[in-house]
Amino acid sequence: MREVILKAVANPPKILWGPFLPVLVNLGIQFPLMFMFMGVFGVNPLWFMVSLLVGHVAAVISGGKEPHISSMIQAYGPTSQKTNNLYPVKGNKFAP
Repeated sequence: MREVILKAVANPPKILWGPFLPVLVNLGIQFPLMFMFMGVFGVNPLWFMVSLLVGHVAAVISGGKEPHISSMIQAYGPTSQKTNNLYPVKGNKFAP
């Protein structure tokens, strides 16, 4: 049981060698743009494979430098909120 937990922490999920969340964001942006350009301008969808590949390579490189970037992006949401500090200080304080 302990090995499974350690393996999940040490090896975050990946899609084609890229971190999970940045790759999904890349796909989530590229495919709607591709379909909009196909419908409005009649652009060949193969041109979007180049931009999709460039975005994926960027995600793989960022995942190579920081393998837990998906967890960092997920953790940013709750910590990005401004807090009401009792005393004026720099930064956010999460405890009174």
